[in-house]
Amino acid sequence: MAGAARTTEEHIVALAGGVGGAKLAHGLALARPDDPLTVVVNTADDFTLFGLHISPDLDTVMYTLGGIANPATGWGIAGDTAAALEMIGRYGGETWFWLGDRDLATHILRTERLRAGDTLTAVTARLAAALGIRAAILPMCDEPVATRVETPAGELAFQDYFVRRRQADEVRGIRLQGIEAASVPPGVAAALARATVVVLCPSNPIVSIGPILAVPGFRERLRAVDAPVVAVSPIVGGAALKGPADRMLASLGHEVSAVGVARLYQDFLDGIVIDQVDASLASRIEAMGIAVHVTDTVMRDEAGRRALADETLAFAARLRTQVGA
Repeated sequence: MAGAARTTEEHIVALAGGVGGAKLAHGLALARPDDPLTVVVNTADDFTLFGLHISPDLDTVMYTLGGIANPATGWGIAGDTAAALEMIGRYGGETWFWLGDRDLATHILRTERLRAGDTLTAVTARLAAALGIRAAILPMCDEPVATRVETPAGELAFQDYFVRRRQADEVRGIRLQGIEAASVPPGVAAALARATVVVLCPSNPIVSIGPILAVPGFRERLRAVDAPVVAVSPIVGGAALKGPADRMLASLGHEVSAVGVARLYQDFLDGIVIDQVDASLASRIEAMGIAVHVTDTVMRDEAGRRALADETLAFAARLRTQVGA
């Protein structure tokens, strides 16, 4: 970080994927409702089902910021039904991936616009605007990228591993198919250029944040960004709050802790927010040259999302001050 002058308006850029990332993105929107917020979202778990282009992480972030996410699961639409999926099952089709009836409308319109030649960025902006979302929700790239999971059973498509097989396989490696041809979209580049803070949400560092960072040129932009870059650890007390991040870290040889997360981001990270149960890890992280803020990072409700966002942004503001802003 090369200290930027503080302005009255914050330009917040968040990197997110999955439910944890969506929750903090929502918290940032609540904490700074009048400031520009850009959420860059993982698209490497996108896939095609029944001929439809499905973007699970984009949809989770969009539904959450739009106030319609299912509060019980964190994904899908609140109160949605599954009559279409039930009929698909009656016809003998596969029903392992849950699709709500209203959720299908998102996939149908996205697929229609993509086939008409629109970019994923343009389609996402159109859908988000229809839901009244003020934040800019941007895919990490417009080119197709697919996470492939290496397991003892062979290489699996991400949704096969994550949903169909319920994350039961040991992860021996991750391959991002198509990443070499991906590029940072103009909107993402512009958001990073004007950012006053960049927040890595508490998403899986391997398969949610990892693909974003793997887009050619993205890490270099983070290293050069003229703003503090801070992360919120998704590992609390040696475990992931949701999903397989802890098991992935372990099987891929990383320490399952906030220290392990900090190491993955060490080349560009200025600070990290860790949970109070992990306070004893602070000195190890600080030895890497990364500042640490300790607080309650478990977002139990909407107030918790906003509180964590407030703490994260205040931490970033202190980092700006420390470099002479």
